[in-house]
Amino acid sequence: MNMEMKKTFRWMMGAAALVGAVVVASCSKDEPGPGTEPGNGFVVDREDLKGEIASGEVVLESGTYKLTGALVVKEGAKLVIKPGVTVEATEVAAEQHSQVRYIGISRGAQIDVQGTASSPVVFTSAKQTPGAWGGLVLCGAAPINKGETAKSEVGDLDYGGSDANDNSGSVKYLRIEYSGFAYNSDKEFNGLSLFGVGKGTVIENVQVHEGSDDGFEWFGGTVDAKNLIVTNYASEVGDDLFDWTEGWNGNGENWYGIRTNNGNRGIEADNNSNDHLASPVSNPTIKNLTLIGNGDAGSPEPQALKLRVGTKGSFENVVLANWATGFDVEHDEGVSFVGDGSLKAIGVRFVNVGTKAKGKNTAGESANVDAIFTEDSSATGAGAGIDVPEWAKGWTVGLE
Repeated sequence: MNMEMKKTFRWMMGAAALVGAVVVASCSKDEPGPGTEPGNGFVVDREDLKGEIASGEVVLESGTYKLTGALVVKEGAKLVIKPGVTVEATEVAAEQHSQVRYIGISRGAQIDVQGTASSPVVFTSAKQTPGAWGGLVLCGAAPINKGETAKSEVGDLDYGGSDANDNSGSVKYLRIEYSGFAYNSDKEFNGLSLFGVGKGTVIENVQVHEGSDDGFEWFGGTVDAKNLIVTNYASEVGDDLFDWTEGWNGNGENWYGIRTNNGNRGIEADNNSNDHLASPVSNPTIKNLTLIGNGDAGSPEPQALKLRVGTKGSFENVVLANWATGFDVEHDEGVSFVGDGSLKAIGVRFVNVGTKAKGKNTAGESANVDAIFTEDSSATGAGAGIDVPEWAKGWTVGLE
């Protein structure tokens, strides 16, 4: 073989080896199970999923992953979860606060939950009781009224800023079960906590099932949320189906919440408890809302919507069923907002609701807030009145 032929042969062998290496690397990356994403050092272990994703993109490909501690995605990194994946939190004792299992998305990081109607992503717990693990915490750089920035109530992550269009990723067809781990009576996880999350984020088709604290809670931000489900039946569940505070200014569409226990409210809505007129003022628009309670028994009084400490809001096409009170407005600011039309509900159907609306000012004196709603006996709420809406069927649990 002459010198030129030898050079050609060596080049061909080297190229073949390189192609083989690329093929092997690609296959390894796509294989489910333990692995390391190139360049970021994070090891994905199906039996021991926890730690910090400091950079790059980590993908949970298929099957079940055991969440054994906090999984936190840091600024600049991304967590991708493919259709059908289950993340199951392992059991932890209630007093072991430092070992609580949760998934936290830092400000400047992203999550991409790629569930589908036929193959949803599921976040659940080995111990199937409310409050068994934390939940999903998203933090963004959108405006809040607690200061320019703040620390999240759970996870101790920074949130807030000036970017109303901030993008924390996409969450589609996700079911969150048995969340709401409590550090104490004032510090608890929700199913999905949204801290200063911006308009660029997509939240669609998410269910929180048998969570211990609130199903969904917004802490400021501008993110929209569509097709949300909360189902609470267990006796341990005690707080609200939906909750917002700190100046949330987003849109909600197709919200369906049901509780058959003696828990708290359908919606608890605040602006800022320290400064009722703090800017930005909470002022979401919610269209197509169904809230189903457990009648008029329980303490505190079962209320479909508690609107207080300066929140505004616009509701349209609403069904409220089985509550002691429909709308309960509190504080001078709320009463004033009812008067000027910046706190209102258009097209409300009441089913077995004792008192449709009541209010009191900051001094605790009774105030007439009947103007908050216009009644419509044909309202359909989240799509089917008190029946399960069609869009919720197939990927949810706990609904007939």
